[in-house]
Amino acid sequence: MIKDKVVIITGASSGIGEATAKEIASKGAKVVLGARREEKLKQIADDIKAAGGEAVYQAIDVTKTEDNDAIVKLAKDSFGRVDAIFLNAGIMPVSAVSALKTDEWKQMVDVNINGVLNGVAAVMPTFTEQKSGHILAVSSVAGLKAYAGTAVYGGTKWFVRDFMEVLRMESAMEGTNIRTATLYPAAINTELLDTITDKQAGSGMQEVYDAFGISPDRIARVVAFALDLPEDTTVNEFTVGPANQPW
Repeated sequence: MIKDKVVIITGASSGIGEATAKEIASKGAKVVLGARREEKLKQIADDIKAAGGEAVYQAIDVTKTEDNDAIVKLAKDSFGRVDAIFLNAGIMPVSAVSALKTDEWKQMVDVNINGVLNGVAAVMPTFTEQKSGHILAVSSVAGLKAYAGTAVYGGTKWFVRDFMEVLRMESAMEGTNIRTATLYPAAINTELLDTITDKQAGSGMQEVYDAFGISPDRIARVVAFALDLPEDTTVNEFTVGPANQPW
């Protein structure tokens, strides 16, 4: 049951994070919103509360260990516990390797990999102690197969795939009852494309999204489905995208 679950969402200020927050709050979840843009978080929290839901928020940078620890503390202070964390923060400044956008490579590793690791590290002691918890993370279809122009981005998403699968296995072996779910979205209309600075890569990606992109609320419904599963059941992977996109 989603009702009354306390769920932390990173990257909650737009796109999949915002849509998921509103979707699960409407089903009775207590949501804890984290992202860098505090004014956006406030608006989303206000919208949720105006609709009868429960939400708190805090500005965080997922690349900072202390910010991840702080949002777990906020969840506990506000609602008494944490039941799930949705690691959704990510950036996608794709480009050919030969463009040598090395600063962007480092940014992707920091947000897409270290952001996930920091979130897991922040919540794992609580989940281990209570012997329950649900960790959900966004990878990408670029974490399932290779695409030209996405060498570093795809690499970060392949990491998420492997890390989450090992986490699932270890949790089962250790008897901590920590469940995982990894999402592999295809073309979903979010702000991801805004992070692309390479003109050629950007125009190519824009064409794909213009042709196929679907609303982030489609992913939100998948997250809600995962959160609603019985405690003894894990669906560990969801590949989701437009029905007409041959990804």
